Amino acid sequence: MAHEQHQELIQALHDCAAECNHCFDACLQEDNVKMLADCIRLDRECADICAFLEHAITRNSPFVAELAAVCAKICEACGNECDKHADMHEHCKRCAEACHRCAEACRNIA
Repeated sequence: MAHEQHQELIQALHDCAAECNHCFDACLQEDNVKMLADCIRLDRECADICAFLEHAITRNSPFVAELAAVCAKICEACGNECDKHADMHEHCKRCAEACHRCAEACRNIA
């Protein structure tokens, strides 16, 4: 099965989506939510595409490579945005790390 050959990517996608969801929620609890608006928006985009790609892989979609390319782009953007806040917020630091790992894993199959 195709999903068996992509276990590392599936784990990276799962971890990234979880960190993005946590970051999204944690950002909404911060005092200056407006400053984190781009981070929040990208957290949602990234979590959604990671979950979608994870599902696409497990159902053996013929579009995995194309979706992985898009996912890599979104993960990289989210990671870069979270990097801007990593010194102030631990959740952004963890999210950025997960996003960059996932972007690399996606690029490996795109």
